[in-house]
This record gives sequence, structure tokens and C-alpha cells, in this order.
Amino acid sequence: MISRRALLAMLASAAIPTVVRADTTDSAFLKKRIEAGELANLAQRLPMHPRVINLQSMDRQPGQHGGSLRMLIGRQKDIRYVPIYSYSRLIGYDEQLHLVPDILESFTIDDGRIFTFHLRAGHKWSDGSELTSEDFRYFWEDVILNTDYLRGGPPVSLKVDGRVAKFEALDSLTVRYSWDLPNPLFLTKLAAPIPQTLALPSAYLRQFHASYQDPEQLANLVEQYRVDDWVGLHRKMSRQNRPENPDLPTLEAWHPTTAAPAEQFIFERNPYFHRVDEQGKQLPYIDRLVMNVSSSEIIGAKTATGESDLQATGIGLPDYTLIKESESRFPIKVTLWRRTRGSSVALFPNLNCKDTVWRSLFRDVRVRRALSLAVNRREINQVIYYGLAHESADTILPESPLYKPEYAAAWTTYDPDQANRLLDEAGLADRDGSGTRLLSDGRQANITIESAGESTLETDVLELITDHFRQIGIALFIRTSQRDIFRSRVTGGEVMMSVWQGLDNGLPSADMAPVELAPTTDDQLNWPVWGLYRMSGQNQGSPPDMPEVQKLDQLLNQWLLTTTTEQRADIWARMLAIHADQVYSIGTVNGALQPVARSSRLRNIPETALFGFEPTSYLGVYMPDTFWLEDEG
Repeated sequence: MISRRALLAMLASAAIPTVVRADTTDSAFLKKRIEAGELANLAQRLPMHPRVINLQSMDRQPGQHGGSLRMLIGRQKDIRYVPIYSYSRLIGYDEQLHLVPDILESFTIDDGRIFTFHLRAGHKWSDGSELTSEDFRYFWEDVILNTDYLRGGPPVSLKVDGRVAKFEALDSLTVRYSWDLPNPLFLTKLAAPIPQTLALPSAYLRQFHASYQDPEQLANLVEQYRVDDWVGLHRKMSRQNRPENPDLPTLEAWHPTTAAPAEQFIFERNPYFHRVDEQGKQLPYIDRLVMNVSSSEIIGAKTATGESDLQATGIGLPDYTLIKESESRFPIKVTLWRRTRGSSVALFPNLNCKDTVWRSLFRDVRVRRALSLAVNRREINQVIYYGLAHESADTILPESPLYKPEYAAAWTTYDPDQANRLLDEAGLADRDGSGTRLLSDGRQANITIESAGESTLETDVLELITDHFRQIGIALFIRTSQRDIFRSRVTGGEVMMSVWQGLDNGLPSADMAPVELAPTTDDQLNWPVWGLYRMSGQNQGSPPDMPEVQKLDQLLNQWLLTTTTEQRADIWARMLAIHADQVYSIGTVNGALQPVARSSRLRNIPETALFGFEPTSYLGVYMPDTFWLEDEG
């Protein structure tokens, strides 16, 4: 069997098709700027070796330039979907979820710990400034290693065994990152929906940095942008994953032209984008993205009346029938993609909650198993998902090479009798006159489950689960709040149990990191304090003190030192087995269907595909820069 190192080397060094730059085709959208001398011709704007996307090999057709694509968003913050959809990455996934160079021309890996990246000669940011190793050096030395900027030192995400990488700019087009130990996480972080930053547009950002800007002028900028100091200024102006600064150069397919606050945000084609089709046409085909802010409650209805040319977020399966019926009246089409989450809706007992009685109960595996056995997944599937989903624990999907049926089946059979017995054994045998169980301190066994209040689907599922839990003597109450407040309450231990979607990545391969199966971040709803401990480099939070969770932590540490796919697959299997048996989250169904609505003029978008934040970056791996609008009539 070919080793992962050999495979990556093959991918990285594969022959890259070359476009004859004189034959490239420019967009008419830029014609006036070119004629006015504001922009050079395309041949001078493209890298020497652009990334060539062979559409015919992907069963798609080369398209035509032009048009605006309208989308609806529920709040201004949702413009963050654009860099996720655009999915321009140093290294990214293709549709088969293989890692391939994108912004990079090529890369090599030595001993699983030395990563050498080769940039494309002539590649430019959206403002026309050169992308060179200086942009990587600037980020590394002037941001990451700057103790005024990062007082706690470099982030954990760039460390292995507590040690930050050694960075080298070998020449203007070559950079190298090396660690003493293997770092199998590194490439997957670069390919993520919100990727690890390694480069910033230094020519633009130096004006906001204390090492380069005149102190008086810097003070004026701090006052102008209403921030506390130059660090806050630099952070505000450099957010690549929050396209709120129209002046910030980007490498994505479209760059923002609208500053918040606004009710409509317009993104225009990046004149220097590095991809072309096999005919030499620069991508993206579509010139403008227009994102209109709307009430989240009516996005489905507006989509059904043709007010969106591409809509995947903000709509769900309950909207499908309405949109489908509208196909005969409006120029729209809707298809169903399969979601990649480990569970469409999942419950998360907070093992770090402040309520000591409930914390003790949630740490008892019998209670977690009982709550799972009490959920009637068949009813949820039939009533909410029209029987089209898979009844399952919160785990990976059958499409993953790591899948085993026993992971999905663990503690998911509807069995209220067994659930009642387990709760009795766990010390909850006493009940009051209404049949509600009593806690050891005499309180009723009432669970308040909290949500961010962003999904009607969650509400519908919880209404059914409320009835299910009543049969085992547990009263369930629902509390909603805004996402930021909700997340803060979870981390602070104020939330007893929460509802959210399940595993972000239900399609892992062995070479993707099993970080969701162990405490790794403070936004994990089942163990936020333990996650904060690792995320902060052991400076905040506290380490896990449950043996099975400690085992997951140890296995993740072992995975981080692996050098072969076989080693990683073995660790994945052991972690998945523990996760399934211990029921740290209570799944309902997965493989649910996601409506994707589009204009009937939109071409090259797949009829069926996988949809999720990870690993597909929603639409990202399907390359929306290759979507195009056919002329009307």
C-alpha cells in the first residue's frame, strides 16, 4: 500500500497544466478599468502558472463570464459565508476530499514534520500587490511572535508538544515550517472552512502596525477606527475570515465592496484570482455576489418567490415542499444534498456544569445511556424528516472509510423500559406524585435544555423529545437565547444541557484529525472547560478528570505523533468506539437532506452532493467560482 507521505508527494509534485498567458480571456466586467489604465490586461494579472481547473474532467461545462448572484442572509455577520464558499486555500480539498495545492503551486513533506511551500510566481493579492514569502514572514514575525500583539505567545494551533514551528523564508517564493515532531494536523488546518492563517497582505497592513507606522499617525488611526490600541486596530483591519473591511486585500474569488452596517453587501470579482478554466478564462465566471440581509424566519419564503439565485444556508428540509412547488411559477430549481453532520440535532449534557447534582448525574454513563434509549428516533425521522434520514447516534456517516455500523447503533434502540431501569440504578428511583423523578436534594428532575434559537428544526425535535423524556420521569424545558450569550453560558457552566448539531465532520478519513472526539476547544458543548484547557495550552480551564475522557485525550495525543495512515486509522477506531459506548452526545438522526435552491439559469452546480461545514466548507469544495449564469431567453 502506498504511504501517505508518498501519496502527498505525488499530489504535490503532479504536473501542473500551464495556460499560455497570451490566450487567456478576460471578463467584460473589468473592461472600463482596463481601458482607463487602472488594471493591466489579464496576462499580466495572472500568476505565471495559474491553477487550471479542467471542468470537463469534472463532468461540467466551461462557462461564460458575467452576471450577479443574489443570496439571502439572516444577519450581517453571515457575510462570513463568502470566504467559506469561495474556498481559496493554500492547500484545500477537492470533491473527493483529497488534499491538493491551490494558492500554492506545490508542497513537499519530509518526515511528517517539515513542510516546504512553493508559491506561484506572479500571484497577486486583490489590490495588485505581490504575494511573496514576505507576507508569510510578516505574519510570523510581526504578528505570531510579537509579544505585544499576542501576549500569551503563539497560538496552540501552531505548536507541537508545546513548541512553535521554526519558520524560514527560503526565497521570495518558498517558505518552510518545521517541528521537532510530526504534525499531521497542519495540512488539514490549512484546508479547513476557517483556515489557519499563515500569510497577511503586508504591503497594506504595515500602516496599522507599530513597527512600521509613525506613532502620531498610528494614534490618529486608532482614534478614527474607535479601537483601544494599535493591536486592536490591526486585528480589526486584518480579519480575513470576516470580510468586513473592503480595503483588505484578499486571495478569494470575490472581494467585498461594502462596509458594515448595511442591508446589502456586494462582493466583486477579484481581478487577480489565480484560477482559470481549461480554455484560459479567468475564474470566477460570476462577476458579483449580492447578499441581502433578511429576517431569518422568511428566507425560505423569499427563496420560494425567486428572490435568491443560490440558497443553501437559512433554509432547511421544512422549506423544501414550498420551494419545490414554486418551481412551476418562478425561475428556480431545488435539489436535495445530504448533510455531513454526525447528527442533524443532538443533545449535549454539560459534564462541566456548575450544578453539582446534575454534573454528577451526567458523568454517570448510565444516565447518558438512559437518555439516549428514551429517544424515539423512528418517530423523529418520520415526523420531522419524512423518513428520509438515518436513525443514528452522533457519529460518522457510512460514506466515511472509518464507519462501522455499531457506532451508529450504540444505545439508540428505543427502549424506555431499559432507560427507566438505568435511571433507577443511578439513584433516581424516587418520584413525586406526578411521576417526575426526584434528585438527591429533593428537587424535581427537570432538565433545562438551552439553544441559540436559530433553528425551527431543533424546536420541532425537542417537542418530541420532551414527550419521550416524560415517559422516563424527566421533565424537559427549553430556553433560547442569542448565540454569543448561549456560548458564554455554556463555557461558564450555567447551561445544564444544550441542543446543537452533532459532529461537524461526519466524513473523516484517518488522516483528518479526531479533534472532535476529545476535549480540544471551549466551544464543545459537552466539556467546554476541559476543551479550554487544551486550547489555552493548559493555561485556562482544567484537565479532564473522567477516566474514559482522559483515555480519549491520550489517544488524540498519540494520533498527533503518528506518521502513517494505518496508525491513525487504528486510533480513530478506538476513539470512535469509546465515544459511541460512552454517549457523550445524544444523536437523533443523520444523513438528513438539505435543500439547495438556485436560479434555473445557474450552471455547473452539482445535482446531488454532500453539504456541511466540515470537510466540504458547505459549497466550497464544489468550487462556486466555476458556477455560471446562462443568458436569459
